[in-house]
Amino acid sequence: MICDICGKEGARIRYVTRSYGKGENLLVIENVPVVSCPHCGESYLTAETLHEIERIKTHRKNFAKRRSVAVAEFV
Repeated sequence: MICDICGKEGARIRYVTRSYGKGENLLVIENVPVVSCPHCGESYLTAETLHEIERIKTHRKNFAKRRSVAVAEFV
């Protein structure tokens, strides 16, 4: 895959977990594809991924499952 930032071959897709909002409005999305380049060190989301994240956020009641999760604060 070619990196959109530096133009070099070798970019890879990693799957990460991202959180949006906080408190009662917190939404955690798992397996978000992120393009990561070993040459320039940049990581970015494609337009298609950003559109899908917005769709999930807009229709969160159709996609999200409630789970309890431990939360720690960095002190």
